[in-house]
Amino acid sequence: MRRGVLLMWKSLHKEDVETGVHLDPAIKEVQYNPTYETMFAPEFGPENPFRTQQMAAPRNMLSGYAEPAHINDFMFEQQRRTFATYGYALDPSVDNPEAATKYIGSVEEAEKNQGLTVFETGQRKTEKRKKFKENDASNIDGFLGPWAKYVDEKEVAKPSEEEQKELDEITAKRQKRGKVEDDKPGEEKTILHVKEMYDYQGRSYLHVPQDVGVNLRSTVPPEKCYLPKKQIHVWSGHTKGVSAVRLFPLSGHILLSCSMDCKIKLWEVYGDRRCLRTFIGHSKAVRDICFNNAGTQFLSAAYDRYLKLWDTETGQCISRFTNRKVPYCVKFNPDEDKQNLFVAGMSDKKIVQWDIRSGEIVQEYDRHLGAVNTIVFVDENRRFVSTSDDKSLRVWEWDIPVDFKYIAEPSMHSMPAVTLSPNGKWLACQSMDNQILIFGAQNRFRLNKKKIFKGHMVAGYACQVDFSPDMSTKFPLESPATFMNAQSSC
Repeated sequence: MRRGVLLMWKSLHKEDVETGVHLDPAIKEVQYNPTYETMFAPEFGPENPFRTQQMAAPRNMLSGYAEPAHINDFMFEQQRRTFATYGYALDPSVDNPEAATKYIGSVEEAEKNQGLTVFETGQRKTEKRKKFKENDASNIDGFLGPWAKYVDEKEVAKPSEEEQKELDEITAKRQKRGKVEDDKPGEEKTILHVKEMYDYQGRSYLHVPQDVGVNLRSTVPPEKCYLPKKQIHVWSGHTKGVSAVRLFPLSGHILLSCSMDCKIKLWEVYGDRRCLRTFIGHSKAVRDICFNNAGTQFLSAAYDRYLKLWDTETGQCISRFTNRKVPYCVKFNPDEDKQNLFVAGMSDKKIVQWDIRSGEIVQEYDRHLGAVNTIVFVDENRRFVSTSDDKSLRVWEWDIPVDFKYIAEPSMHSMPAVTLSPNGKWLACQSMDNQILIFGAQNRFRLNKKKIFKGHMVAGYACQVDFSPDMSTKFPLESPATFMNAQSSC
């Protein structure tokens, strides 16, 4: 009796221990073997009576319970793309490949395509091309055999050898004629608009006048410069837009202008302000002009791919230069002993140096990545600065075709107009982001961030910038007849 009571107490105690153990559903490892009742016992805590069986099911993500499984990346991507393209994919829960419904999604589409995936292509059911049949070997003239043509084969007409030869000759003549016409420079001529070229003392219009109330021979700048208050005069004569204006060296008593009407004109600045002479010789718009130091000659660069050297007094065209590219800017070397040399920025990303005496190219600077827009000599003419469509500024030593200074920042824009200050210390650059940037023109060529001028819209034009002689004012040209001013203390 005592033994039976003891066994009954042990069994009751064991049942209490097993049912009394709480198994946390969040743990991933169990150190003992729990019973079925323990594993599937309800969780401790209050129960929501409104939860459905689906809501009460355990989950480790918002949409349900996902168990880790090993799946080949290629197979998974293949089935995903197939489902996205065709609307069906293999059912991953079906282990038997012979099952009747082994696809999920559009089963009809799967059966139609025979289960093809996006990485597989089905065989196209097209009719085989048919040939003309004539396999009777006894028919010597009509036997075709394997050389028979296809029924749907088309023949393209081809000229005979004689006709092809005639066509080639005609094409060559047309190309040659077009090339000759294109290479032929425009005929140079000049028109004098005043009655007499020389005065009673035998002086031409190049002579600096002394009766205008201003000492034009002085090289000392005035003590104080003032902003212009009103328009004094308008020179009218060009029929299209004016692309460049240059004053006569030192005295400035003559004005030289070039235009899109393919003409270059010389004007008086004082006196009657007449048009003195017109230079005609370019077949396309003139882009840039430049005087030599004495003003007796000047260079013109035009879109007809020619650079021409003119005599300012007589209007005669002295020389022509071309490398079959469009020149965008031209500059004489300012040194007195190098007046026979000039450089031109070309559309083929090069700066070309010519010798006037021989008419040949003596140097090429080809480090830019875009068309060259401006050339400015600095540092007592030992160096020159160039800007380009590649949004960079490069500094070159004269006659050395490797740039020793390269300035290109991610925020920089193209600078199609650059001017050197009268004291030679600063470069004013008209940037295409509606700013005037000031760079040092000595040693390091750094950007002066304290001298950035804003407030005008260039609207895509290469607006020229100029300094007053005392450097108290800069004049950026905003539109064909509008001047704006900005105070500067450079």
